Amino acid sequence: MSDENIKNSADHLQTLEKGLKVIEAFNDRDHLTISETSKAVGISRPTARRVLITLVNLGYAQMLDNRFYLTPKVLSLGYSYMTARDSWEITTTLLRELSKVTNESSSLAKLVGEEIVYIGRVPANKIMKISLNIGTHLPAYATSMGKVLLAYKSEEELDTYFKTAELKPLTEHTVYKEDELRKELKEIRKQGYAISEDQLEHGLISAAAPIRNMRGDVIAAINCSANSLQTTREEVENNYLNVLMETAEQISRNTEIELPF
Repeated sequence: MSDENIKNSADHLQTLEKGLKVIEAFNDRDHLTISETSKAVGISRPTARRVLITLVNLGYAQMLDNRFYLTPKVLSLGYSYMTARDSWEITTTLLRELSKVTNESSSLAKLVGEEIVYIGRVPANKIMKISLNIGTHLPAYATSMGKVLLAYKSEEELDTYFKTAELKPLTEHTVYKEDELRKELKEIRKQGYAISEDQLEHGLISAAAPIRNMRGDVIAAINCSANSLQTTREEVENNYLNVLMETAEQISRNTEIELPF
């Protein structure tokens, strides 16, 4: 059967097509309303509502204040494909090299709604390990990767984020007040990296750098994390930052062959 015959086949499920197009509509935005979904996909409002509610019921989306956000479960749809891609193998290899050089854990994450979701992880070869896995989601504002990803958002996107995000102190070091966080994000964007020390939890320090696509847009972030009781901020800056930035640049160049995230 030719591609054209398959496309016009009676077996083609338009409902599934609409559902997938709704998921694709989230590609360049954190959330969608029913009206925005209807306009973006070219379907009626009632159909858009049914598709979105179905995604919520299946766990692929969540609803907050009449806005719909994708959940980390969506990553499971493409995980097998991602791990099969040559570009993904290259990225994983680079993360392993970063972890080997620093002797610390390295991770790759993407921003989904108000949280970061781990899509790559290489734990340190140590007895004491931080328990994080692919699919783990954490509040963006308290993590180095989340701070990097927020720092490169537009003012309009940040306005939306601060209207919906639940910001609270996770430790006494957490930067969570909007004015202070905006100031920190501007500095991160200026310097090109973020360091979070004891903000998510005590004993955790990490540095993160942005991953860009071919257009220069920030699409993900990588980090190197360590125990803040054993490693100072100065040591992170002196020993980890250069290799972290170099790895981020290598992965970004790899997006020329369409990194799958």
